[in-house]
Amino acid sequence: MESIDSKIYRNICGKGCLWAFSDRDFWNIASRDSARQSLVSLLKAGKIRRLLRGLYDYPKFSDFLRQPVSPDLDQAAHALARKFGWRIQPSGDTALNFLGLSTQVVGKVVYLSDGPNREYLIGKQPLIFQKTSLKHAAFKYPESALVVQALEALTQDRFTPAVAEKIRSHFNEAARKRIFSDVRRMKGWIYDCIRVICSGDKHE
Repeated sequence: MESIDSKIYRNICGKGCLWAFSDRDFWNIASRDSARQSLVSLLKAGKIRRLLRGLYDYPKFSDFLRQPVSPDLDQAAHALARKFGWRIQPSGDTALNFLGLSTQVVGKVVYLSDGPNREYLIGKQPLIFQKTSLKHAAFKYPESALVVQALEALTQDRFTPAVAEKIRSHFNEAARKRIFSDVRRMKGWIYDCIRVICSGDKHE
């Protein structure tokens, strides 16, 4: 019979490198205490990496750097949101940075949240949650909020074919279809921009 440790690790591997998680993500496999114990065992075995107390990721090793690459802060943010039951969305500046649309050096990564104000340090990078009312909480997929927040921060006048291609390059065809389906109830210029991004049509 497969052990709980093996089941949890198989689940982690299936999510891919840099996926972040807490014991809560495995309560469908094991009890809370058993899941916690398994994560401690996997940590001691060097199979996972601790980001914060109770928060881990599946590290990715860089052959070029000869060391694990930095954690994915978006993954960490969503893992914390699942852990505490928050709804979150990247701030406009954070969304622009994630999509490569900002030339500013990232000093902090900020998420809007319906949970409390919180600040964490992932490695040397501040991860901040700001309590606010969420404008786009109805979206089913986090990629949708990411694109909409970025476009709102960018503004309509700065949306160009080059920007559309830049955003499009971050998502495969399946993800673009999810985003387009998710925002179909939106109206106005943002919907038009997302149609261009997801379909590859020319921006008029």
